[in-house]
Amino acid sequence: MNERPLDGGEALLAAFRRLGIEYVISSPGSEWSPVWEALARQKVEGKNGPKYIGCWHETTAVAMGMGYTNATEKMVAVLLHTGVGLLQGSLPIRSAYMAQVPLLICVGESTSYGADPHFDPGSHWLTDLTEVGGPARLGESISKWSATVGSSWTLYGSAVRAGEISKSVPQGPVILSLPMEVMQGSWSLPSQRPEPPQISRHQPDSKTIGQIANILSKSRSPVILTEACGRSEEGFARLIELAEILSIPVIEKGSPLYANFPKDHPLHMGYDIAPFLDETDFFLVISCRAPWYPLTISPPKGSTVVILDENPIRPQLVYQSLQADIFVEANVASSLSAIVDAIRSNGIELSGTRERKTRWESQHYAMQEARSKKVQSHSSEKPINATWLCASINEVMPSDAIYVEETIVHSGTIFEHIRWNQPRSFFHPVGGGLGLGLGLALGTKLAIPERPVVCLIGDGAFLYNPIIPFFGASREYDLPILVIIFNNTGYASMKRAHLRSYPGGMAERSDIFYGSKILGPNYSDLIRPFGGYGERVEEPEQLKGALQNGLDAVRGGRSALIDVLLSTSPPKAK
Repeated sequence: MNERPLDGGEALLAAFRRLGIEYVISSPGSEWSPVWEALARQKVEGKNGPKYIGCWHETTAVAMGMGYTNATEKMVAVLLHTGVGLLQGSLPIRSAYMAQVPLLICVGESTSYGADPHFDPGSHWLTDLTEVGGPARLGESISKWSATVGSSWTLYGSAVRAGEISKSVPQGPVILSLPMEVMQGSWSLPSQRPEPPQISRHQPDSKTIGQIANILSKSRSPVILTEACGRSEEGFARLIELAEILSIPVIEKGSPLYANFPKDHPLHMGYDIAPFLDETDFFLVISCRAPWYPLTISPPKGSTVVILDENPIRPQLVYQSLQADIFVEANVASSLSAIVDAIRSNGIELSGTRERKTRWESQHYAMQEARSKKVQSHSSEKPINATWLCASINEVMPSDAIYVEETIVHSGTIFEHIRWNQPRSFFHPVGGGLGLGLGLALGTKLAIPERPVVCLIGDGAFLYNPIIPFFGASREYDLPILVIIFNNTGYASMKRAHLRSYPGGMAERSDIFYGSKILGPNYSDLIRPFGGYGERVEEPEQLKGALQNGLDAVRGGRSALIDVLLSTSPPKAK
């Protein structure tokens, strides 16, 4: 029996190997048979190459890829079903674009539509599946780069180049459209390098670093503000080092995207920059998209603002106010390390460090004591208060738990009360759209299987997620997740916004709030057909036992869903 010649499926897998891609995640379509053939050949012949993961929904597939990349800094490839699949996956692609997460998104298409007498793609490609301008055009506004491959001979090189574009600074998802006619064309392996290339990131300028170290060491009241310094483990570690050497308080801006700094560290000062504005004379702003909000909040006159980020000025944002005196466009961890080295090596006199250490430690422990009192005041409330739920999570979950959070009105309570002190212990989706949390949790578990992954999610956000595909992938690929639903039976953010705009209005007087009520099911029942553990909690004294049951199920290899009924009153906006 003669072997078929190599084609685009082999070319694509060869490109993935060249890029160091370890996983191909797909919500499959009929155009990908060359890849399925190449993957089958890879397995039968025992070749090294990427593993395949199939998902039942495009949103889950892309979000899972983003979760894996967030947790490992390793890019994955995602295969989607032409333009319609790209549209289904557009929300997490946009999120990856806003968060600068590299992903290689491949979509299929046809260019012959059945006119080629030697190839029949099927009539649906003529009538239903083709896009004017090609499917890559659909993703132009939500990706870093998109293009169509025009030849089987350029397929390998195009895929390698797309991956390198995705991983170059600023990082982001790229979209590569691969026509079936190109994929099924003949191809032979070109001369290539055997290993993925090493990438050396932009290093900070030594003169600028020396200037920053000198100003910072003489500052009376410096503050560090960050949103995503903890994107890498090295960034997390270097931030601790710099904060400790100068006793600088660290504030995680509004809604942090990662675990950036240990929350139990005495220099962790919460999430609100406003109380620090008047007295601060030096702001070190690390990986923040919008450090000053509302825009009436701004650094005081005479203060110094240093922005440290690989890509501080983000063109994907319509408006941005950074108010910087100095930009450092370089690798974050390397820049922090260079600042520390400059302070130590130059023998710079550190002004006020000991006094600052005493002050911030005292204030940190006072904040912790106030939180403890707040927890106790809510411990017996019915319906359950979200503060008590967070405190119960703290008591039950191990110190190495990883939290993936997708809530809106409860995010402030989660940040304030749930502890995470290790790098890569917290992830938050970017972009404003709901429906990504479960997929992110799957990707995180795939990346770090030895640690428990806990998805903290509101009932509204939960319903936007592809729930059945999530449970299916969790079971099929042995990725047990603990899902905790913060269930206030509604879209409380909508109600809160209405009350802010129309205080004392007709809706408030009549208690008629359109668009805010969710008449959902008993969510704990949804996981049972997939062999998972489900429990609904309505009494505060049942919380810890239910959470322990869920954790035990996950440790036993089953996903678990704990549905916690909370107060329906929206928390007050800070």
